[in-house]
Amino acid sequence: MVSSPATSVDAYIASLPADRRDAIATIRKAILRNLPRGYEERLMAGMIAYVVPLSRLPKTYNGQPLMLAALASQKQHMSLYLLSVYGHEGLRAWFEQAWRAAGKKLDMGKSCVRFKRLEDIPLAVVGETIARVDVDRYVEQYHAARAGTAEGRRAAAKTATTSAKAATTSAKTATTSAKTATTSAKTATTSAKKAVTKPAAKSTASTKPAAKSGARTARSGRTSAPSPRSRGR
Repeated sequence: MVSSPATSVDAYIASLPADRRDAIATIRKAILRNLPRGYEERLMAGMIAYVVPLSRLPKTYNGQPLMLAALASQKQHMSLYLLSVYGHEGLRAWFEQAWRAAGKKLDMGKSCVRFKRLEDIPLAVVGETIARVDVDRYVEQYHAARAGTAEGRRAAAKTATTSAKAATTSAKTATTSAKTATTSAKTATTSAKKAVTKPAAKSTASTKPAAKSGARTARSGRTSAPSPRSRGR
C-alpha cells in the first residue's frame, strides 16, 4: 500500500495524478451521497476511510475505528475496499450479481475491488452498497462476527460475569433498602402509638385537681355553716 504524507482528505486527493484524482474524487462523491448517518470520513492507514467513530463503538479488535469502506491509490491500480461486503455473505452475493449486471468486470479479493479507470466502476452499485448498511446494523454484524472468535467468547464470558455481579449487588441493595423501610415503618408506628396515649394521660391527670378542689369546697361549706346553738342565740 502506498503511504501518503497528506493530513486531510482534500490534500490526499490533490496529491494524486490528474486521472486518478478525478476517479477517486468521483467515487468519493458517490459514497458521500449514500453514506448513512453516523459514519465519518477520515484519513486512515493511508486511505480515505469511512468508519464507525470510536464514540459509537469504542472497543474494537485493534483499537481503531471500525471501517465500512475505503478508497486508495496504489502503485499499480486504485482500490475500493468494501468491508461490509466481506463480512456478509448475503450482501456479497447481491453485490457481485449487481456489479456484473451493470456490464462491468469485477476484479475483487476478499474486500478490495481493484480498478484502473473510473469507467470500470458502476457508481450506482457502489452507492447502493454503501447505503444498504446503517451504523446500528454494521455494529451488530461486527459483534456477531467477534463472538465467533476465541477472543470474542472470552470477552462475552467476562461481560456475563460482570453483569451477574452487578445483578447480585443490586439485589443486596434492594434487600437492604427493604429492611430500612421496614425499620422506618416500625418506628413510625411506635411514634404514632405514643402520640395517641400521651393526651389521654394528661386528661386523667387534669381531673385530679378538680377533685381536690371539690373536696376543699365541701369542707369549707361545713365549717362556715352556723351551729344550731348559734342560731338559737
